[in-house]
Amino acid sequence: MNLRQLTAMALGAALLLPAGTAFSRDTQLFLPIEAAMTTPAAQEKLDSSIKFYFGDQPHPATGNRTVEMITHKKTNAFNKTDEKACQWAFLSAMIALQERARSEGADAVVGITSYYKRNEYSSRENFECQAGGLMAGVELKGKIVKLK
Repeated sequence: MNLRQLTAMALGAALLLPAGTAFSRDTQLFLPIEAAMTTPAAQEKLDSSIKFYFGDQPHPATGNRTVEMITHKKTNAFNKTDEKACQWAFLSAMIALQERARSEGADAVVGITSYYKRNEYSSRENFECQAGGLMAGVELKGKIVKLK
């Protein structure tokens, strides 16, 4: 390879760097649970017979059997606001918790916390979401239980 080809390759690689970093944004957001739970999609897809309790929110007594679950959901963030993309990812995570509760014969998920990259964030009001140029992700952890 001659000097001219090497220079052209180096210049081409340098021009691609800004484009790659523009899409690698990883913004940490803390968004309201209530706003995500009251979207039309959430109202349609979440079954009211499965109860959800976030953080240290009080809940009725539970039976002895508890199954811990972690769910990690991502959604396409292209052409969506960070908030909308995060609400979609949150809803996907909630549906996964709901389906696991159903399959276990449970009727609630308690102690739901955000668990993004294994960093726990517990709140009754907010969930954590990581939003980037192309994807948004929500990871939730909760205990699948049968209420007494």
